[in-house]
Amino acid sequence: MIYQRQKLLIGLLDALGGKIPKTEFQKFLYLYTREEEDEPSYDFVPYKYGCFSFTSYADKRKLVQKGYIEEHEDSWQLIKNGVKLPVETKNRLHRFAKRHGEKRGNALIREVYTRFPETAWRSEIKNKVIQDPEILRRIDSARPVYKGRGLVTIGYEGKSLETYLNALLIDGATILCDVRRNALSRKYGFSKSTLSSACENMGIRYEHLPELGIDSTLRQNLKTQTDYNELFEVYSRKTLPDQKDSLEKIAQWVRDGERVALTCFELKPQLCHRHCVLTAVEKTLDFPCDVSNL
Repeated sequence: MIYQRQKLLIGLLDALGGKIPKTEFQKFLYLYTREEEDEPSYDFVPYKYGCFSFTSYADKRKLVQKGYIEEHEDSWQLIKNGVKLPVETKNRLHRFAKRHGEKRGNALIREVYTRFPETAWRSEIKNKVIQDPEILRRIDSARPVYKGRGLVTIGYEGKSLETYLNALLIDGATILCDVRRNALSRKYGFSKSTLSSACENMGIRYEHLPELGIDSTLRQNLKTQTDYNELFEVYSRKTLPDQKDSLEKIAQWVRDGERVALTCFELKPQLCHRHCVLTAVEKTLDFPCDVSNL
């Protein structure tokens, strides 16, 4: 099965001539999803060459496996186009290619950086492609302001990997502490290996403390907030007191000036044990601690 967003990758590659350098394809995809889609098919993070979508990259790798495109060292090439796109999408792709298709290299990157400076503040090449000091100032001003040491919590329910990472970057989190018992997920980006790699690439340290997790079997029959509260009361009373070393480890990160984000699946912290971990860590600190949920 090919997802609709993966069909879009094939259609865009076809509309732009069938072979595109990797960095340029990310820029074209970003512009297309922002100019032609009300709900973007892909989200992006500010990366070393500007806007980047981990999800789109994973999708392209799947299309390589299925024989639709071919990956070269620096480019993607269309091999076969056997997918059907809605007429409206085809029209949008042709409009977009006519409007932007001739832009290449630094000129394309410069346009994206100029129009969307929030995508470029982590770029390693911004000073190479941008000479205008005012544009560089706008790019630098898009950099999130460090909020200081603290504790935050974040769940990935309902979030793409890129939306999740952007929330961490905007908040200024320096360490992501995964408190899942088993750091596995069927949702792209949130199994331990992929998530840890993505975090490290974004300048965020990843730590996994599985001993702070709750066995999934204990969560199977939870239906009401009262059910959750009862589970978390037992967890706080019986489990956390035996995990003083792990709680102290988190507390020491905060004392050292880190901004630590505790993460698990649930969107709402009151439905997740991470809020219990946060409360337990707070009690070990001898100074006021900035606390929030992303």
